[in-house]
Amino acid sequence: MCLSCQTVSVQNPGAPRSFTHEGDITSRRAPTDFPFGTLTADAGRSADPVLVEIVQGSLAAVEHEVETAIGRTSRSPMIRDAHDFRAGIHDRLLRKLTGRSYSALVHPVARDFPIEEMNEGDVFFHNDVYLSEGGIGHLPDLCVTVPVFAGPEGERRVVGFIQAFGHHDDIGGAVPGSMPSHATSVYEEGLAVPPIKLWDAGVPNKAALRIMTRNSRMPESLAADLDAECSACLMGARRLGELFDRYGIETVEACFDAVIDRSTETYRREILSKIPVGTWTWEDYAEHDGVDDPKLHTQRITLTRTSADDEDGERLILDFAGTGPQAKGPINHCGDYADGAFLKKWLAPILRNLADTPERMAELDVNEGVVPLIEMRFPPPGTLLTPVFPAPTNARTFVILRLLGVLAGVIAKAVDGKMPADQETIRYTGVYGEDLEGRSYLMREVLGGGSGGRYYADGEDTIHVVPDSRNLPTEFTESRFPFVVESLSLAVDSGGAGQFRGGLGYEKHIRMLKDANFMSIADRSILACWGVKGGKAGKPFQVTIDPGGPNEREVDALADAEPVVAGETIRIRTTGGGGWGNPLERDPATVVRDVVWRKVSAEAALADYGVVLTGSLDDDTLGYDAAATATERAGRPAPAEDDAFFDRGPGYGVLAGGAAAAAVDVL
Repeated sequence: MCLSCQTVSVQNPGAPRSFTHEGDITSRRAPTDFPFGTLTADAGRSADPVLVEIVQGSLAAVEHEVETAIGRTSRSPMIRDAHDFRAGIHDRLLRKLTGRSYSALVHPVARDFPIEEMNEGDVFFHNDVYLSEGGIGHLPDLCVTVPVFAGPEGERRVVGFIQAFGHHDDIGGAVPGSMPSHATSVYEEGLAVPPIKLWDAGVPNKAALRIMTRNSRMPESLAADLDAECSACLMGARRLGELFDRYGIETVEACFDAVIDRSTETYRREILSKIPVGTWTWEDYAEHDGVDDPKLHTQRITLTRTSADDEDGERLILDFAGTGPQAKGPINHCGDYADGAFLKKWLAPILRNLADTPERMAELDVNEGVVPLIEMRFPPPGTLLTPVFPAPTNARTFVILRLLGVLAGVIAKAVDGKMPADQETIRYTGVYGEDLEGRSYLMREVLGGGSGGRYYADGEDTIHVVPDSRNLPTEFTESRFPFVVESLSLAVDSGGAGQFRGGLGYEKHIRMLKDANFMSIADRSILACWGVKGGKAGKPFQVTIDPGGPNEREVDALADAEPVVAGETIRIRTTGGGGWGNPLERDPATVVRDVVWRKVSAEAALADYGVVLTGSLDDDTLGYDAAATATERAGRPAPAEDDAFFDRGPGYGVLAGGAAAAAVDVL
C-alpha cells in the first residue's frame, strides 16, 4: 500500500503497528499481513448446530435490514433505484461472515485505527483505492464501517463490524460521474479519502462531510446517501449487538467459527473434488483502455489444483503471471493487497457452478470460508492487477469482471467444459446536461446483459452482475430527466448460438427532449462473450445515435461527452452471453420457440442452427421441416478434434492480427 514513505505490517488486527522506511514507496506497495485465524480454539466445532443455524439466519437478516434501510432512505438513483450498493458483516478478525453478497474489506480501517481504541458510535469512511487493501476498486465506491460492541457495562469491546459500500453519482474529478474514460492518473478521477473517522462516538465530523460534498457536482444526493449509509450501519451494529447480548460473546463467536469452517469444508468436499489434480492455463482480454488504440490487454490465470497430500494443503492456486502491463487508461485494478483477500471472495462465486445441481449452487454462501482454499500468486508491480500509484482505476470492471470469465474458462478446460460460457460484463451508460427547467442533472444506469449458456440450460437474459441491481424504471427516469424511453426490449440474436443458447442483452431506445451529452463506460464492444465447447460467441455491445436518421453514428464504448441534440434517439444494445455446445445439436422445436419468442430471428434459425422453418409468425403456424433440417445440418462440416475449445467471435481477429483463436484456446 502507498503510505507516503512508510510501510505497515499488521500481524494482528488491532495490535500495535510497526513501521519501516522503504524509500520510494511508489515503486512497490508494502506488504500488510492479515493472517487468517479463528476466534475459538476448536474453530467452532463444539458449537450447538441448532444455534449455528439461528446465528447464521440472524446475520442474513441483519444484512438484509441494513440494505433495506439504505435503499429506502438514500437519495441518488444509483443507490436508491439501481441498488448498486452492498452491506456485509465481519467478525473482529475481519472475516466476512455473510455470503449473500460481496462487500468491501474492514482491513484498512483496522490497519489505521487500532480496534481497542474504537468507541461505540464510531463510523469510519474511506474510498481511496490504493489504501483500501484491494476492497475498493474505484473512487465512486464509498465505504462506511461501524464497529459492533457487546459485553457488560465497563467491559464492552468490539466483537464485529457492519459495513456498506456503494457506487455514488459523483465524487468530483474531471467529468460528471467521476469516471473519466480517458484518465491517465487517479488524480483526475475525483476526491480520494483514506480511512478516516467520519463519526466519533456518535458525533458526525461535519468538516469532513463538507469537504466531500463540496467536491461533488451532486452534493445533496451525496450527503443524503452518506447519512443513509451511516444510519443504516449504526442500526445494524445495534441489531448484531443484541445477538451477542442474547447468547453471550463466547457462544456467538463459536458459531461464527462454525459458519466459516462449515463453508471451508463444504467447498472442499463439493467443489474442489470436481476439479482433477493438475495445471491449466487460459487468458482473456480487455479491448481498450480509453487512451491507447484498442488492443488485447491480457488477463491470464494458471490454475493448479493441488492434491490432498500437498505439504501446503488441498487448494486452488491462481497464478496471474502473464497478465498484461499496467494500462495507461483507467482499466487497472489493485488486486494484490491483503494476500488477495478481496479478489478471492470476488472470484469464488464462479466455483459454485461445479455444484451438483443449480439448487445446490444457490445454497452455497461465499464468505471467508473460501479464503483458505485459494492461494493467489501475483506478478511484479506494474501490471493490470498490480498497478503502481497513481495509475487510474475508474473502469477497473474491465479487469475484475473479465477475471470471472478467465477463471470460468480455465476451469472449463479442467472439467471438459462443464462450466458456463462467458457472461455479460457491467457497463455504465447515461446522459447529462440541463433539464427543461435549466437545472443540471446526471442520469446514469447500469444495464445488464446475457449470461452464458450452461451444459444443462440456456443462459439467462439481461442479468446484472451486481446482485439485486437493476435498470432504472422508465416511470422514474421520464419524470425526472428530459428524455423519453421509447422502447426497452431483448436484443434479438444477441445470445451466442449453441446447443444451449447464450442469454440475451437489452435493447433500449432513448429519445432526447433537450440537447445533452451521452456517456459510456463499457467493454465488449469489439470482443464478445465467448462460447465454449462448440458454442458461439454472443453479440458485442453497441451504441448508435440517431439510428436510421440523417446523423446516424456509432459511439465508442468509452465516451465522456458525446453530443446528442434534441429529437435524436440513442439506441443501446448490451452484450449477449456466449453459447454452450454445438448449435446444430439444439432441438429444432426449441429453435422454433425462440423465434416465436423473438429471441432468435428467422434468418439466424437457418444460419446458426440449420433449422428450416415452415409456416408464419403472423398466423401462428410457424414450425420446421424435419427432413429438410436434417439434410441442412448433415451438409455442414463436422467439428474437428483440434478445433478451438472456445469461440471468441470475429472481433478477436481484428485485435489479434487475423488469428482465429489464441494458443490457450486449444485443449
